[in-house]
Amino acid sequence: MAAMDGDQPRRRIRWGRWLLRLVVVVLAVVALAVGAVLGLWPLTPSVDSAPALVAGILNAHGARHLSALPVPDRVGQAVIATENSRFSKDFGVDAVSLFRTAAGQFTGSRDTGAATLEIQLAKNLYTPGRSNLVAKVEQVELAFKLDARYTKDEILRMYLGGVYYGHGFYGLPDAASGYFGTAPARLTWGQASLLAGLVQAPSAYDPYAHLDLAKQRQRHVIDRLVATHVLTAAQGDAAFAEPLRLE
Repeated sequence: MAAMDGDQPRRRIRWGRWLLRLVVVVLAVVALAVGAVLGLWPLTPSVDSAPALVAGILNAHGARHLSALPVPDRVGQAVIATENSRFSKDFGVDAVSLFRTAAGQFTGSRDTGAATLEIQLAKNLYTPGRSNLVAKVEQVELAFKLDARYTKDEILRMYLGGVYYGHGFYGLPDAASGYFGTAPARLTWGQASLLAGLVQAPSAYDPYAHLDLAKQRQRHVIDRLVATHVLTAAQGDAAFAEPLRLE
């Protein structure tokens, strides 16, 4: 019994040392990250040009501009629930998802949820067609800049207003009209969840060519809306059961 009693303080000391080391490592990583952000800040482009770049994409494809977020903004809510559920609280980078992604490199799991809407917007506007490490670092830096420069509504409007939805439809107004013959504010939850699912892979989830895959993706989007308490389970089932009435 005396030996066992003596082991407990030693275990506490060992755990205390490990905890101290972990805290030191975390603080060191945070310090390095902050230093990297500050060091790279002057080396990456200004994001003042972001609205003009979105307009340039739309003008190049003869697409209509999204002057304001629609009311209700069902596609926006669906995109946030699916792509970046902590969008309103993060600062351009989702630290929780970034940690999961990094941990996945050691565990073998693949968590691809670290790309916030700011990172995706930076990729679309400033590093299109580039996927190397330099481009990814630049996207993260630009995400910080976008978050510092614009409100969340402005970032969401630029993202929804400039992203590609497939079939030559750039931006939410053309996508809502092209797929469903309606305006963004008139989209049903069923229609909005389908559009939100397209932004990840418009060709793979093309509802005309791959309706089964498009519906599977729509189900995932609806499940995320339920998980984030935007919809109840019953509302989600009703949205999934809606006839899409594609144009």
